[in-house]
Order: sequence, then structure tokens, then C-alpha cells
Amino acid sequence: MGGKSLGVLSLGALLLAALLLAAASGGAEPPPSCDSVRKVFQLRQLGPLGGIPQFPRAGVDLQVCASKNPTCCTKKMEERYQIAAKQDIQQVLQTSSAALKFLISRNAAAFQETFETLIRLAENYTSTLFCNAYRNMAAEATTRVQEFFTDIGLFIFGTDVSTEEFVNRFFDTLFPVVYNHVINPGLTDVSLEYAECLQMARRDIRPFGNIPKRAIGQMGRSLLPSRTFLQALNLGIEVINTTDHLHFSKDCSRALLRMQYCPHCQGLTLSKPCMGYCLNVIRGCLANMAEVDLHWQRYIQSLEELSSAMSGTYDIEHVLLNFHSLVNDALIQAHINGPELSEQVNKVCGPPVRKPTQSPGCFFDQNKHNQGFKMFSRDSEETFANRRKEFISNLRLYRAFYGGLDDQLCGNELAAADGLPCWNGEDVVRSYTHRVVGSGIKAQSANPEVKVKGTDPVISQIIDKLKHVIQLLQGKSFPKYDKWDLRQTGSGEGIDEQISGDCDDEDGCGGSGSGENKRVLKITDSGMPDKTNLSDVNQIHQTNDGSSLDTTGAGCTTMADYMTFVLISLVTLFLSLW
Repeated sequence: MGGKSLGVLSLGALLLAALLLAAASGGAEPPPSCDSVRKVFQLRQLGPLGGIPQFPRAGVDLQVCASKNPTCCTKKMEERYQIAAKQDIQQVLQTSSAALKFLISRNAAAFQETFETLIRLAENYTSTLFCNAYRNMAAEATTRVQEFFTDIGLFIFGTDVSTEEFVNRFFDTLFPVVYNHVINPGLTDVSLEYAECLQMARRDIRPFGNIPKRAIGQMGRSLLPSRTFLQALNLGIEVINTTDHLHFSKDCSRALLRMQYCPHCQGLTLSKPCMGYCLNVIRGCLANMAEVDLHWQRYIQSLEELSSAMSGTYDIEHVLLNFHSLVNDALIQAHINGPELSEQVNKVCGPPVRKPTQSPGCFFDQNKHNQGFKMFSRDSEETFANRRKEFISNLRLYRAFYGGLDDQLCGNELAAADGLPCWNGEDVVRSYTHRVVGSGIKAQSANPEVKVKGTDPVISQIIDKLKHVIQLLQGKSFPKYDKWDLRQTGSGEGIDEQISGDCDDEDGCGGSGSGENKRVLKITDSGMPDKTNLSDVNQIHQTNDGSSLDTTGAGCTTMADYMTFVLISLVTLFLSLW
């Protein structure tokens, strides 16, 4: 039964080829009736059937599909075919780019969601540090923490804010709180006017040593590449949307009509254009789009280079999830240098002026702030770095997408297979005899099918945007971060010193007092942060004379599981400050 069906199909194919060959050898004879044209017109829903001739007629009113032979087309039909030809090519373009567009848009959404999760978790860590180890100041400090991480989110997702500005603002607003509870504690808070004086004096007094400068360097080196990466992905989607809805010139539209629907007027509803003919028409119509090719290739290469640079010490996960350790070091340093700092403050702002009321204790609810975290393990393949690597690997397959689009459209969709009779724009022939031009605007000067006049301003604009984002991806628009020079130093030192300036013993930047271990995002089945990630948050900090830094207070509502502190030695801090 299968062999019989195959034989019938083969016989049908042979009959079709014979009909086409007959037309090719003797010229396209007018069809005895226009029934086949009517059926295709109806099937494609191109318009009302009333105006379609029953039999071929003289086509003196046709502008594009004119023929010396009688035709089944009218001027109205030709107009309908013109619309259909442009819709067909746009549909083919959108189908060809659908997988690429989905790849970029899906990953852009996934990366944005990952950044949002990292920001929330890092904020949680920092708030937990204050609530567990510095409870008297926790309520005031948590407000500063929330504002700081809001600024981080705004920066990553495109708002024009400065990392240096919001890092400095965080430590500026934190200083009055630290002064009031750690450096010069009192029964009540300092007044608003005195707090403002402390904020303005912070950068001169430098209570936190070089740690704010280190934070500025780390945030700049980690957040800026992540922000640029997201911007680049969104531009990639914009490029595809633009080329999917390309505006076709009048000459291109006429060429598309001639290639796809003029054979219908002669009853040749099954014919396909010759490969060379198809390439000339499509290359003429997509001449401006082909100019995107070089910049698209550079765009993908630059994305790949930036993705490789977004790892190591300045990986956004490492920086954000270890920020609470940096804050912890800053607080310890302020406590150690408390007496000297008090003297400096008295010289600048005078003796402390206090309010009659005491600030509230900690009301940070870890259960509330951990709700909604994504459930994914860092031991799985779905790490941020691995997903980035997988995305770039898949995107690399589309590096020559715009350079090979004409061959893809004609080879896979539009043109007749090699060896079969085909339509050359006028008749069914054995082969296309005109010269086949190359891709791009310059090559179209010799195109026999389509005349290309100048550049498309929409394509020129998208090329300019690609050039700009390539500059961003390569770090060339930011002299401070030239070419994302993320040289790995192992300890995390070196690069931020290049950004921040010189570092001396007084700065206290020789190392991290509590130690910055590589920390990555891991969410447990309960939806709470893994306790191992909070091990250095739950600590009582000792001073150099062996006494405990009293940071406890009443009213903390955090979970009991996080209320057990582990003593930490400051030998490492002393060695680094020596």
C-alpha cells in the first residue's frame, strides 16, 4: 500500500515537472480557465472573488504583471497580490528570527529576575547583620540598607544614578547611627541637626577607613557590567523587532509581487522562482538589513567577552552577597577608633546634642523578607554564571544571522529546488541567466531586479545603537573601567585600589577583618537563605582589649535560630592593620 502511494506521488511530481517543462520550452500558454487562480486566491483569503475573471483576458490595465498573453489578473487583483507579497516576506522574516528573538528575550527576563533575587537576598543579609549583632541601631540602619539596595536595583535596571554617589550616601547616612550607638553611645539619639553635621563630616573624618572606597570600586566593577549586559540584551530584541518589520521600498514591493504572484496571473500557481532570481530580489529588498551583519557579529562577540569578564572577585553575586561583611568590617573599625573619632567629631560638630526620645529596636522580620525567593540550588547547573555561558553558546550560533538571511530565505522557503523549471520574472525557464549580485547596499548597483536608492534611516539608527552598545560592552565608554580590566588578584585587592587611590595603614584597607569568602546564592527548600551563608552575620564582635562590643538591645523580632552568636577573633584585623 505504501509503495503504491509512493508511486502515485512520484507520478504526480513527474506530471508537474512535465507541465512546467512544456511551458518552459514553448512559453507560458494561457490557461483554459482561471479556476486554479480563483482557488488559490480564495484559499489565501486575498479578497472578494467577484472580480476574478472566469477566463483569461487582456491585461492592459496591469502595471507589474503585464504580459503579452491573456491573463487571469485584474488591476484590483494585482493590488491585492501586492499587499500579500509584502505580508508574505514579513511573515518569513519573523519566522526566521523567532528562535533568536525567543532566546534573547527569555534570557533577558531570567537574568533580570536573578538580579532582583540577588538584591533582595543581599539586603536581607545586611539587615540581619544589624538586627542580630547591632540591635540598638537596627531600626535606623535597616532604613539606610533598604534605600541603598533600592539604588542598586535602580542602577542595574537602567536608571541614571551613580554607584559612587549612592555608596557614599549609604555610609554618610550610616555614620550618625554608628556614632550614636557605637562610637559615642547615649541614652537617646543625637538631634537631627547634629546628625546632618555628622553626615557632611563623614568623608573628612573617615570613620570607616578605606572601606567606602573599596565598596565603590567593587560596586562599580560588578554592577556596571551587569547593567550593560541587560541593556545589550534589550537592544538585541529591539534590533530583531526592527528588522522583522522592515519598510520595503516601492521598487522592492513591485519586485516581490513580480516574483511571487505574477506567475499566478498566467495560471502558474505552483511555480517557484529560480534561486538566482530569488537571491537578486531578496538581496535588493534586504540590502539595508545586510548592513547590520558586521555590527551584529561584533555585538555577539562583545557580549561573549563581557560575559567572560563577569566572573571571579567582581562577580555580582560575590560582591552583593558579601556586602554585609564589608559593612561589618566598617563598624568594627569605627568601634576600634572610637575615642579618636569622638575627638574629631567634637572639633567639627561640637559635643553631641541629643533628642529626648530613644529610637526603636529591631523589627526586621526574616520570614517576611525571605518570602518569594526562587528555589534553585547553587550546586545545580542553573547557576547565574552557567546560565550566562549556556546563553552565549546558543547565541553564538546566530552570529552570521543577518549575513546569511537571504540565502536562508531563498534556500529554505521561497525558491525552486535545483534542477526544476522555475520562474524568472517573465516566464518558466530551465535556469536563471542574469548575474546574481552579492549582499549589501554597494553590491546592488548591478542588481537587474531591484533598484536600491540610499540607506534606510531606521536601519541606520539601529546600527548606531549597536555601535554604541558595543562600546559599552567593551567598556570603552567608561575610561575608569577601560576594557573591563578585571585582572584576578586572588584576594580581591589591587583593582579597587586602582580605582580608589592610594591605601595606607590608617585606611585599614589591608584586608577584610571578618574575611570575604566566596559566597553564592543558595536557597533552601524552606525558601530561607541557607544558614551557611549567614554564618558571619550572627556574631558578637570583640575589641582589641578583649571586651565585647555591646550591640544588644530589646525588641528584636528575628528568628530564634539566628540569635546564637559565635565569638570572632580580630587577630586577622590587627595583622592587616599593623
